[in-house]
Amino acid sequence: MKRTLQHKYFKLFILLAVMFWAIWQFTEGNTGNGIFLLLLALIVLFFYVRNEYLLMSMLRIRKEDFEGAERWLLKLQNPEEALIKPQLAYYNLLFGMIYSRKNVHQAEKYFRKALKTGLILKQDQALAKMSLAGVLMAKRRKREAINLLNEAKRLDKKGVLKEQIRMMKQQLKRI
Repeated sequence: MKRTLQHKYFKLFILLAVMFWAIWQFTEGNTGNGIFLLLLALIVLFFYVRNEYLLMSMLRIRKEDFEGAERWLLKLQNPEEALIKPQLAYYNLLFGMIYSRKNVHQAEKYFRKALKTGLILKQDQALAKMSLAGVLMAKRRKREAINLLNEAKRLDKKGVLKEQIRMMKQQLKRI
């Protein structure tokens, strides 16, 4: 069994142990201890749902340190086994963002994988589709890029990517 796979199950074991300990504290009449242990269980649950390597990689990308982000992601061995399905989608999205600056062919593969695996938030789906459209623009595949930009615009309910989508559509007119 791989180290990262054991790490996932270790988090679940700790979560269950802390939950049972909290329940035992409540039955013994130690309400304060039980509440503290429930808060501790929430922290463990957070790190089960949001992998710490993905969080550190996201922080590095936010600071535009793509090499550092890649180092954090490469620490995950066998991500298909070590991560739950939503985490795997974000893993692929982050690698797509890293490779969009290095290798366009690799970036396309990772963006498509992220969309196929299933990103949770519509905003993240819009970001992935817009980024994939940018990769396709670089490859001169105009029709696919236009379709993806329209889908991204539809998914971007808050208008966060509105300006970037508009600029990309203007660039597509020049192609």
